[in-house]
Amino acid sequence: MKTTIDIPELAMEEAMKFTGAKTKREAVVTAVERFNRLKRLEKLNARVRGQFRDFMTQADLKAIRAADKPKSR
Repeated sequence: MKTTIDIPELAMEEAMKFTGAKTKREAVVTAVERFNRLKRLEKLNARVRGQFRDFMTQADLKAIRAADKPKSR
């Protein structure tokens, strides 16, 4: 889609620096894609928040790994 917009120069320079883009178009496309991904992740997080009450902790995982280790002779 072709669109003409007025983006402040400093904002565009920062977008190019942060995205590593070589062109203004690449910077805008990358920024929009990252924004959309972030919003999808936020939406997913809101849907699943609090649903994993019995998730194992780091201590649980370490105990399982220690129990599965072969004994040295």
